[in-house]
Amino acid sequence: MRLADKTAIVTGGASGFGAGIVRKFAAEGARVMIADINAEGAAGFAAEIGSPAVAQSVDVSDKASVTAMIDTAIETFGHVDIMVNNAGVTHMPAPLEDITDEDFDRVFQVNMKSVYLTARALVPHMKARGAGTFLNIASTAGVSPRPRLNWYNASKGWMITATRTMAVELAPDGIRVNALNPVAGETPLLKSFMGEDTPETRAKFLSTIPLGRFSQPEDLGNAACFLCSDEASMLTGVCMEVDGGRCI
Repeated sequence: MRLADKTAIVTGGASGFGAGIVRKFAAEGARVMIADINAEGAAGFAAEIGSPAVAQSVDVSDKASVTAMIDTAIETFGHVDIMVNNAGVTHMPAPLEDITDEDFDRVFQVNMKSVYLTARALVPHMKARGAGTFLNIASTAGVSPRPRLNWYNASKGWMITATRTMAVELAPDGIRVNALNPVAGETPLLKSFMGEDTPETRAKFLSTIPLGRFSQPEDLGNAACFLCSDEASMLTGVCMEVDGGRCI
């Protein structure tokens, strides 16, 4: 029960890495808000998890929606200890000059502006309490970029820098900010990263990962639990690779 009496919000929590984080947090004693643009998926997952979980519909790119999510979490839980910015999107692999304005704007809004919006809405609450933890789910793409995912890579590099600068600024207020950098995993975004999901493309991708497998939702859940627990009370500004050695 490493997160006993803790409360958390996990965006994009209804599937993929977010669902792995939700499962681990609930198993370790936290009360968790499963926040997702897929309201039906969030509600079904919350029903599966049971009493530790509540569902919340959110569009992380929209200020009013994010503010409503934070307000509902504080009203429901009394306070928020942990904010996991997990929701993310990518564009399909393509030359950087061929990515449309619409795809670029969507990546910017969901991967980058969402962190700004949750910070604006939640930092005052955490400052008032003198405690809190942000965890941003970035990517190995922000550390070791791959061709044809240019603007996605850039958005995750931004998230890594945002994590570090938030950590420096908020440390005097008792707020820790860390990030995880997963390699591509068994999530709904896998096909988008690879362009197509075939045995050949999987084998080619896996050949770049020394441990020889994709990141799993449980891998992210385990790492997230540690960084958000009191065991990591001296860690802030850490951007931890969960990548099977991909970035070595």
